[in-house]
This record gives sequence, structure tokens and C-alpha cells, in this order.
Amino acid sequence: MLIVAVGWGYVVLMMALAEALEPGGSVLGAIVTLLLYGVLPLTIVLYVGGARRRARARRAASLRDVDPGGGGEPPGDAVAPVREEP
Repeated sequence: MLIVAVGWGYVVLMMALAEALEPGGSVLGAIVTLLLYGVLPLTIVLYVGGARRRARARRAASLRDVDPGGGGEPPGDAVAPVREEP
């Protein structure tokens, strides 16, 4: 997925440079091209593409937060040791 995003970014950068350096082009047109063809679509695609990874991370975090004892106390000995007097 990342290689596709890098490739698309390269293509959009070349389009923006062509827009800026063309005799009838403008820098404003290059910025608009960069934003509308590059940044906006890439953010949407990368966000949607990372949905499974975010869901797995959220599920793993919720499983880590579960306290199996339910008491909130740290685990220790079940029976306190008996002290013997000398």
C-alpha cells in the first residue's frame, strides 16, 4: 500500500511541476493540483487502508485492559504466611 502511495505522490509532484513551469501555468495552479490530486486522495486512501490495522490495535488494547480478577489489586499470594514466634 505504501509503495502505491509513494508512486502516486511522485506522479502528482511531476504534474504540479509541469503546471508551474509551463509557459501558461501558474504556481497557484500547481499548488491546487498538488492538494486536489495528491494530498486529499492520499489521505483518504491511507485512512481507509489502515482501518483493519486500527481495529486490530483497538481490539488488542481492549483485551490488555481487562482485569481477569476484577479486583484491581496486583496479584499476590492467596494465603498470607503465618508468622511463628521464637
